[in-house]
Amino acid sequence: MNYENVLVEKEEKIGIIRINRPDVRNALDGQTLKEIEHALETLENDKKVGVIVFTGAGEKSFAAGADIRQLSEKQSLDALIPGMSAVYRRIENCNKATIAAINGFALGGGCELAMACDIRIAADHAKIGLPELNLSIIPGAGGTQRLARIIGKGRALDMILTGEILSANQAREVGLVSSVVPIEELWQVVKEKSEKILMKGPLAVRMAKLVINRGFDMDMDTALMMEKLAQAILFGSSDKNEGTQAFLEKRQTLFTGM
Repeated sequence: MNYENVLVEKEEKIGIIRINRPDVRNALDGQTLKEIEHALETLENDKKVGVIVFTGAGEKSFAAGADIRQLSEKQSLDALIPGMSAVYRRIENCNKATIAAINGFALGGGCELAMACDIRIAADHAKIGLPELNLSIIPGAGGTQRLARIIGKGRALDMILTGEILSANQAREVGLVSSVVPIEELWQVVKEKSEKILMKGPLAVRMAKLVINRGFDMDMDTALMMEKLAQAILFGSSDKNEGTQAFLEKRQTLFTGM
């Protein structure tokens, strides 16, 4: 695919998908979503990539949400098309760790994109929110569900019903982002976080994501059984043997993802 709205980059084992529409605050139109999905698939299938980072071009906006011009033309049945929601589900279920480097406004669909990632790190000037009710619609790409799961039902209702836009520090206080740093330090902190993940067994990273995401809505007994089954797979892996042997021999691990 010839990318027009995103930049796809690699820095060692880190894949980067950068939304590149700064003139419209990196708004997410249909073409941009198609490019994000294609880029995700490409990086997910790249064996040299262990972490995928989503961010926006410039220092003003991560992603300002859906393109309002396109949104104004939507009809009832359009809401049933997979679209943005399906792309974000793919990000959430990615077999590699994902990080949202929130470099500015993350509103509406942009906030939903960040919430689909495993980890969210924000620049200290970032603004994050779901203001869809101002347009008499609701967050429709997972926002009503992921926000409640991340920060709790009561706080999510407050934030969505009022359309409150949180500062980066407020977002950290409620658990929506894990870290807040000056914009000039954002990439370094994201890189350091990525490097910590890259030191872990890639199969274990994949299994941890699966068990946490799938088990969250299960009853405890079923979730614990899934945890045991995932552990059984890992116990039989070459990487488990490498990890334990490297620890005993006090040397660096050489994981293969097998």
